[in-house]
Amino acid sequence: MEYVCVECGHRFSLDVNPWKCHCGGLLSIEYEKKPIDFEATAISKDHSLWKYIYALPFENDDCWRSITMGEGGTPLISLARNLYAKADYHMPTLSFKDRGAAILVAMAKKLGVEEVVADSSGNAGTAIAAYGARAGIRCHVFVPASTSHKKIKQIEAHGAEIHKIPGNREDTAKAAIEMVERTNMFYASHIYNPLFWEGTKTYFYEVFEQLNGKMPDAFIIPVGNGTLLMGAYIAFREMISWGIINKMPRILAVQAENCAPIKSAFISNKTKVEPCENKGTLAEGIAIAAPARGSEILKAVRETDGDIIGVTEENIASAREVLAHKGIYVEVTSAVNYAAYLNYISKYTELKDKTVVLPLTGAGIKSN
Repeated sequence: MEYVCVECGHRFSLDVNPWKCHCGGLLSIEYEKKPIDFEATAISKDHSLWKYIYALPFENDDCWRSITMGEGGTPLISLARNLYAKADYHMPTLSFKDRGAAILVAMAKKLGVEEVVADSSGNAGTAIAAYGARAGIRCHVFVPASTSHKKIKQIEAHGAEIHKIPGNREDTAKAAIEMVERTNMFYASHIYNPLFWEGTKTYFYEVFEQLNGKMPDAFIIPVGNGTLLMGAYIAFREMISWGIINKMPRILAVQAENCAPIKSAFISNKTKVEPCENKGTLAEGIAIAAPARGSEILKAVRETDGDIIGVTEENIASAREVLAHKGIYVEVTSAVNYAAYLNYISKYTELKDKTVVLPLTGAGIKSN
């Protein structure tokens, strides 16, 4: 198992503890994976993401067993004809970020790490803190000073040390990286460490099972740093290579209009994302003005014949209210996904007759 630079191809052992390449390139990860027997996993008594162990970077008897809290196996809810919502707020820390955090922290534990640094707008920091507590690993979590009070309290409850950083999300990441470079601590980053996506990819395995061995025609995916989207791309490529599917579902991505650098690059047919001004958005979880993985995100969307749109603040607030009246109370950032669906079916009227899945990424009680 090795990290591989996406720019120059240089390889690193995991125990070297890199967070990027000497050339400045970001890292992917390569290891031997076995095809999943979805007929067997569909009837497994284990409903967690660990039932896919042979496609994850661990052995069956590894340290993950002492860390898992049963993350995965979240319900698929019918919202309308052909539209489903996967309720990842049913996770132990109430967000989909538990998928990646469980994998990343378990690997840190396996490597003998005692202290980690993470930066987050809230949910990833909470997940790292919770699984860090399970693993006996001390956590430093950097958050924007404007982060929801409820999210900060949740992180603190798990015993992590909070570092509140004035300014935007990029300022927070910069402060975390400065600590990593100064101390050589393990950077438990959902952006820079590709192990995180090895967890988020299981979301798509589960949907395939829940739809009785079929992929939907499209997934709506919120994009800030691309944590869930990169997991989608990995899962799709794996399943094609295993002969389980013969076509990637479309990735229909969404950003908040007030902070949409990836959308701007996409519609301008660019391959790189330029930083934008964050004008302020209710959707704090995807308010990323300078996404580090922008080029990789654009590539993934284009390879699936996908699209990227923006939604307004009014769209977001309205969608959250509509979902609540359907019995589903989500954090504000989650409402972006239903708002996107309504916009997408206006743009592509044929989508109403296609099977579409969107994520409910976080619970409503996380938002102020």
